[in-house]
Amino acid sequence: MGSGNWSTDVYDAANAYNASTGRSAFAYNDSTVKSVPRSSWKAHADLDPRGVGVRESRDSDEHPTSLAISILFDVTGSMGSVPITLQTKLAELFGLLLRKGYVDHPQILFGAIGDATCDRVPLQVGQFESDNRMDDQLGTILLEGGGGGQKTESYELAMYFMARHTELDCLDKRGKRGYLFVIGDEMPYGRVKKREVEAVIGDTIGEDIPVEAIVAELQRKFEVYYILPAGASYVGDTEVLGIWKKLLRQNVIELDDLDAVCETIALTIGLAEDAIDLDEGLGHLRDVGSTDTQVGSVSRALSAYADARPGGVAVAGKLPSLDDGGPAAGTTRL
Repeated sequence: MGSGNWSTDVYDAANAYNASTGRSAFAYNDSTVKSVPRSSWKAHADLDPRGVGVRESRDSDEHPTSLAISILFDVTGSMGSVPITLQTKLAELFGLLLRKGYVDHPQILFGAIGDATCDRVPLQVGQFESDNRMDDQLGTILLEGGGGGQKTESYELAMYFMARHTELDCLDKRGKRGYLFVIGDEMPYGRVKKREVEAVIGDTIGEDIPVEAIVAELQRKFEVYYILPAGASYVGDTEVLGIWKKLLRQNVIELDDLDAVCETIALTIGLAEDAIDLDEGLGHLRDVGSTDTQVGSVSRALSAYADARPGGVAVAGKLPSLDDGGPAAGTTRL
């Protein structure tokens, strides 16, 4: 997968059509919730992980240096608004990645995470796409909204899939890892359970896999980040943050404005690619029309990460015209 090119005009036209007809961008979810008994809910065929060989990010004549970018989000409980926000911000994400020169040939995969202990659809994984089909992916995600209510969801199952069912030309041809962002507010279970792997994905594994082991395996393919956004149930929860920091170290990001999630992902990639420093990236956000509140949120979220990178310098001081009572840019809540 990954042919074609993103068009903001196509994206805007699709949104305009949906608005004029009263149609949601998440048509599969809406039709399922309306007409299918919950006991029969299932992933859309394009996102069903069961029996999938691999999801591929491949080079082509159009995209000779593809870069795999994966965004997996928790759709349980309070996290159900995340994909809706992502869908409304896709143009900004691509605008920053491409027009600001952070990445030449991004290929983006979206997926959704639930709870394999209780949900009908605990995992959904799309394809790597370079064009407006990624918007279609979001539109076929089922927003189940379940979860077990015990501060854990099946992030480890999603990480297993991404570790063992993806192939990336950026890695295989150029030795360059892709990017994977997990957006959630809870902890992974301590082990990838073989019975869940078989039931949801269809693989047979000999024994359960400790979450630390699957994260280490995943990190051979991807630079992995965890984003905990505002509005989630466990914002600021020290137990949740502590587990993820143990697994991912500085790649744990607290974001105090969900509306800035796409901007945060784009700037994180720009920083990691050494295409920008944080101050430049914040200037780019202003260029594309981000509000002072969004710019401030991204600054607070990424200042520690930017400072921790080799040669990185976090933005110092308060941003002009930004007085929202939060911590000064250059500080972090991590």
